Amino acid sequence: MKIAFFDYVWTFAEPPKFGSGILCYQLALRLARGNDLIFYGSKAAHHQELEYSEDGITYRRIPNNFIDKILGLLYVLDDWKIFPAKRPFFTSILSDFKYYWQIAKDLQSQNCDIIQINFAFHVSPLIRAFNPQAKIVIFLQTEWLTQLDPKMIERKLKAVDLVIGCSDYITNQIRTRFPNVPCQTIFNGVDINHFVVNNEAKKNKKKEIKTLLFVGRISPEKGLHILLEAFNKVILQYPQVQLKLIGPEGKYGVLPIQMINTEDPYFQTLIPFYQGEYSDQLRQIISPNAANSVCFFGPVEQLDLVEHYQDADIFIFPSVWNEPFGIPLVEAMAMELPVIATYSGAFPEIVEDEKTGLLVERSNADALAEAILRLLSDENLSQEMGKAGRQRVVDKFSWEQISETLLVEFQKICDPTVK
Repeated sequence: MKIAFFDYVWTFAEPPKFGSGILCYQLALRLARGNDLIFYGSKAAHHQELEYSEDGITYRRIPNNFIDKILGLLYVLDDWKIFPAKRPFFTSILSDFKYYWQIAKDLQSQNCDIIQINFAFHVSPLIRAFNPQAKIVIFLQTEWLTQLDPKMIERKLKAVDLVIGCSDYITNQIRTRFPNVPCQTIFNGVDINHFVVNNEAKKNKKKEIKTLLFVGRISPEKGLHILLEAFNKVILQYPQVQLKLIGPEGKYGVLPIQMINTEDPYFQTLIPFYQGEYSDQLRQIISPNAANSVCFFGPVEQLDLVEHYQDADIFIFPSVWNEPFGIPLVEAMAMELPVIATYSGAFPEIVEDEKTGLLVERSNADALAEAILRLLSDENLSQEMGKAGRQRVVDKFSWEQISETLLVEFQKICDPTVK
């Protein structure tokens, strides 16, 4: 089977180190065993060639172009609210048009069986126009299909053979809004052979110093303001506890507010944190008692995250919005960390409350502090949850299993007799 993957324009055609491109790459890496796999992406400044192969994947690079640089200026229209809220510019065919046109045109000569589009659902009619014979699959990690104009979405989905949601939370919304669109849930995953705890190193760690860890974008919807409020309470009882926040800040970290579901009851609580720099507001929340115990670590390459999970005692993901999935949760569980998350989005599909971790109400600093204190005070419970979490990841969230499931779905849409 010949399969092509592509993502948004900011994904480079190379093995990625950060961001959503990692998900696409992990699947491509495994599907390339036994299939012909093409991975499209942008050409970075350091790239010398437009095509190269590695680990069975052929990377095809799309050069930067003047047309898209000019069209990119139109993104400001979303900030000015020129486009309707339900039809933002990024869903327009003009959004990075030349980039996607070059991919569509190149695909025409590749004669692929499957074309998987990650995130960029809006270009499916363009891809279909050049590739009428291919099966087109959309892999979604967001709620966009159910947040945007349903008539516009319905037109775009006519070009699609299958929509895959990264969680039942996403897929069930699509089924409700678009009952005639074929869709399936295929979870995101983790490399269970890379994210493995070193038990000997864990034993040698100083027991009296506990480390709480967050990994993700430093953005209002992630609920870090709630985490810091909770931490101010925790440190009064555990003065030596440390909090490490790993992830990009500023424009590389903050999700644009127009990408958050305005119908979410917690949306209004996030608006004040978009008035000014979020990271500055976070630093102002930290109490004097906690000032020397909070570390903003910045972004870390995915392969280097293991040492930070290894060093942690509890992983916390305090999202205020409905999280579509939550890759750091499964990474932390793979590393045998007890996790604390919120009753939001897909988190209850990942975390078994009271078994692999604890779930608390969204935007509730008191409940979050109570959960942290409970795990800090009960080493046996933390260890039991960590081991149960690792087993759940091995059983349900390994990239090997997920890629096999995806391949079966590809086979089904290419050959309806496959079951």
